[in-house]
Amino acid sequence: MTSPETTAMMAGAILSMAAASSGAQASPEQRVQELRLTLPAPVEPFGSYVEAVQTGNLLFLSGMLPTEGRSAKFTGRVGAEVDVATARAAARLAAMNVLAVARQHLGSLDKITRVVKLGVSIATLGDVREQPKIADAASELLQDVFGKEKNPVRCVYGVASLPLGVPVELEVIFEVAP
Repeated sequence: MTSPETTAMMAGAILSMAAASSGAQASPEQRVQELRLTLPAPVEPFGSYVEAVQTGNLLFLSGMLPTEGRSAKFTGRVGAEVDVATARAAARLAAMNVLAVARQHLGSLDKITRVVKLGVSIATLGDVREQPKIADAASELLQDVFGKEKNPVRCVYGVASLPLGVPVELEVIFEVAP
């Protein structure tokens, strides 16, 4: 039996091969359906800020956490309470929240023309060096939805603590169609 993450990765690979052989490129909304992703309800701010701000053709998303509803699904620091696999699952959930908020703000993920920047903060002990591997879980989901040609630049930070005690926080900038 395969995990949902493995199934999604296999579906992404099949989708990419099918698009390449037909010359057609699936839209982000089509990829979400083909990958069988069920986006969560868009998160609400945990403080005095908004989740998304669009200026011109850029959409900025504030720190997206691995939450479900108003609760953190994952808590702890990598190398202490959380292992790399769990942190990767947290990064993937935070990326799902990114997609949900972007869709809510824009009306459709098809309006996104490029993922410009992905910032990943990971709460770790000082000697942890697996941050890029953890960040890859978010990068891989965005790549599955938007395509490899729209991969962003990325910054990955190891930090001492994050809001709600979560292990991962994402910050994303999208370019959107005018």
